[in-house]
Parts: sequence; structure tokens; C-alpha cells
Amino acid sequence: MDRRAFGLGAMATLSLSACASAGPRFLTYDGPEVTSLVVNKSARKMYLLHHEHVLREYDVDLGFAPNGTKTKRGDGRTPEGSYLIDRRNPRSRYHLSLGISYPNSQDVAQAKAAGVDPGGDIFIHGQPSLRSELKRAKKTPDWTAGCIAVKNNEIEEIYAMVNKGTLITLRP
Repeated sequence: MDRRAFGLGAMATLSLSACASAGPRFLTYDGPEVTSLVVNKSARKMYLLHHEHVLREYDVDLGFAPNGTKTKRGDGRTPEGSYLIDRRNPRSRYHLSLGISYPNSQDVAQAKAAGVDPGGDIFIHGQPSLRSELKRAKKTPDWTAGCIAVKNNEIEEIYAMVNKGTLITLRP
């Protein structure tokens, strides 16, 4: 084999391995089932539970106006109440994300009565992928638009542990 062919082959292999490692890691979990999640907004904590037993605890960042429940799009609040994890996004712009079923029918009815849009797209997610957003997130507590943010290594663990359909309760 000539040197040029070897060099090109080696470069192609290294390039492909670099691309493969650039995305999020998908961890596996074979412990007790996560039966629910609880977010205590005032304590900035999220708990993954197996029935009444706490499996994991995480510090969280919330929406930029964290006091009170979300009532309309753009208010910067994180919802309060009970919802379900209703989707999983491996290609989130925030390093993996788990969707929360906000708004529910009660949220929609309250927003309609107030003549506002209830908003949506509430997630548990990792840190931003864009450098400018990451810089702001690192120096600003409660930097999301209403989501629940954790560190990237933590969302990888949460993503592996939490299934679609899991109950999440967000408390004041």
C-alpha cells in the first residue's frame, strides 16, 4: 500500500470517529423503574423516584421568572402541577431533552379565559449547544424560557432512566 492511500485512509477513519463522538452519549439503565419525577421549584431540586424512594437528586435551573406558575407564552415561568413526560428528543439544541405535557386542558382553558396563548415546549434538558447561549447560561441562574435545565452529564443519566409516560409533578 502506498503512503498516500494509507494517509488518506487514516484521515478518513479519524474524521469519522471524531464525528461519531460529537453527539450525545446514550447511557443505559437497568435499575429500579423511575415511577415519577418531582421538581421543587423553590429549592431548585428535581428528584427521580421509584414509588416513595428517591433514586437521584439534581440541582436545576428554571425559567427566568421562576416565581408562580406559567400562565402565558413568554412569561419566563416554569409550570406548576402534574404532567407527563410525553416525548424524547435526542437532537435537542440543549443536549438531549424530555418533553413535558404542558399545557394540559386546564392550562389551555385558563389561558383562553384570560385571552392569552398558554405557550408550550416545556422540557427537561441539558446545556445549550450554541456557544453564546452556553455563556449566558453559565453565568445566569434560572436562564431558561420556562424549562428545567440540568448539566449535560445529568441529562444523559436522566434520559436513560426516565420513560415516556412518566408522571412529573412541579411544585412551587
